[in-house]
Amino acid sequence: QVQLVESGGGLVQTGGSLRLSCAASGDTFSPYAMGWFRQASGKEREFVATIGWRSNVAKIAASVKGRFTISRTTAGNTMYLQMSSLKPDDTAVYYCAARRGSGWFSNFNNPNEFPYWGQGTQVTVSS
Repeated sequence: QVQLVESGGGLVQTGGSLRLSCAASGDTFSPYAMGWFRQASGKEREFVATIGWRSNVAKIAASVKGRFTISRTTAGNTMYLQMSSLKPDDTAVYYCAARRGSGWFSNFNNPNEFPYWGQGTQVTVSS
């Protein structure tokens, strides 16, 4: 089992920045990919970014490309989402997710591919 805990959410004005963190614990000795997803009120959960084991590959959703950056520590147990130029449309609960495996996978943007999830952290961007 892998436990995930997000932090860093909050209220920010349009154009502002936030950095989300996700700390993994438990059985983290095996390699695993990690990702960020978000869910706005009344909408489905959507892909934001995914990063592979040892940061070998990273993918970003088109809607946030150029504004968001995903990264993880060398040890792999902490993942970050640096968000800048935030817009009201970025308002959502942001979730950290993980799946085992050292290789990349084609469905990196599908939340169903991730069995481990954090509790989420709220990001609100005011206009």
